[in-house]
Amino acid sequence: MSTKPEPAADAGRTEVGSRHPARYWHRIDDGRYQCDLCPRLCKLHPGQRGACFVRMREGDDMLLTTYGRSSGFCIDPIEKKPLNHFYPGSKVFSFGTAGCNLACKFCQNWDISKSRDLDTLMDEASPEEIAETALHWGCHSVAFTYNDPVIFAEYAMDVADACHARGLKTVAVTAGYISECARHDFFSRMDAANVDLKGFTDEFYVKLCGAHLQPVLDTLLWLRHETDVWVELTTLLIPGHNDSDSEITALSNWVRKELGAEVPLHFSAFHPDFKMDDLPPTPPATLARARRIALDAGLHHVYTGNVHDPEGDTTHCADCGEPLIVRDWYEIRSYRLTPEGACPRCDARLAGRFGSVGAAVGDAFGARRIPVAMHRHGA
Repeated sequence: MSTKPEPAADAGRTEVGSRHPARYWHRIDDGRYQCDLCPRLCKLHPGQRGACFVRMREGDDMLLTTYGRSSGFCIDPIEKKPLNHFYPGSKVFSFGTAGCNLACKFCQNWDISKSRDLDTLMDEASPEEIAETALHWGCHSVAFTYNDPVIFAEYAMDVADACHARGLKTVAVTAGYISECARHDFFSRMDAANVDLKGFTDEFYVKLCGAHLQPVLDTLLWLRHETDVWVELTTLLIPGHNDSDSEITALSNWVRKELGAEVPLHFSAFHPDFKMDDLPPTPPATLARARRIALDAGLHHVYTGNVHDPEGDTTHCADCGEPLIVRDWYEIRSYRLTPEGACPRCDARLAGRFGSVGAAVGDAFGARRIPVAMHRHGA
C-alpha cells in the first residue's frame, strides 16, 4: 500500500502544471519546429507531438507536457538501478513520467514508456516537494528512472537542482540517446548514470529499438572522458538477438578500450514482454557466460542481474581479488570496504563513489520497495 509522507515543514509546494516551456528546439525554413533534444530531431507542425509523445508543438510554443507529473514514486535500493559502486546499500527515491524516445520492442516498462494516455501520470509533485520528500524518508539520492529522463529533461534538471540544494545526489537511468547540444545541461546535474547499452550492432538498434548505436557510444565516451559523472552500464541479453559470444566480446573489448576496465558492466535477464513475448527468458547460463567473456576481455567489475547469483553479484578487489561487497540480488551480505573505499587486504581503492551511508554504516536498505503517494489524482 502506498504511504503518504508527512509534509516537510518548509517544503513550500510550488504550483506545477503539466505543460511547461520546452528547451532545445529551433524553427526550420519550412516553418516547422525541430526538436533538438535527441538524435531523432523530430520536425513538428502545430499540434504535432514528437516520437516521445510528451514533447509537442502547440501554436508558436514548444512544450513538455508532463512537467510535474509522475507515473509513481518509490523508495528503492540503489542496487536496483542498477548501481553497485555508488554508495552501496543506500536508499534512492525513484520516479518517472511517461513516454520514451526509443521504440524498444522488448521494453520491460512498456506500460509507462509507451503510454499514450496521460492518465498514467496519476501523481504530481514540484521539484522542491520531491527533494523534501526524499529527505523526509532518509534517502541519499533521487533517481530519474522507469522511463528515460532525457525526454523530461526540463523537469529532471529542476528536480536535480532542488536535490543538490539540499545535499542529495542525483541518478539518471537512461539509454543515453541525447543530442550534443543538450547533454551538458542534463548530465552536469547528475552525480551518477546507469546507461543502457542495449546491444552492440547498429542493426540491433535499428530493428529492435528504432534508433542507432553511434549516438549512444558518443554519449558514453563524453560521459567517461569529459565529466565527473559516475557511470555504470547495463545490457539486457535477449536470446538470439544480442547474446552471441562475438557480440558480447566486441562490446566488452570496446568498453575496456574506450571507457576503461574499471567501468562496471551489468548483464541482465530478459523476460518475455511487450512485442517480444514469444521469446524464452534469458537462461542464467547465458548471463554467466557473458560475465566470463567480459572478465576475460579485461573488465574488472562484471555483474549478472535479475537472477539469484551471489558470485555474479559480488564486488571483488581489482588488484587482489578479495570479495569486498557480497550481494545476493539486492541484499548485501557482507561489506568490507574501508571508510576510504579501499580493500582491507591490499589497500587498493575500489572504483566508484563511497561514503558513510548505507552498507558502509551497517544500514543497507536491502530488497525492499516502498511506494510513496504525493498528490495522487483521485485519491
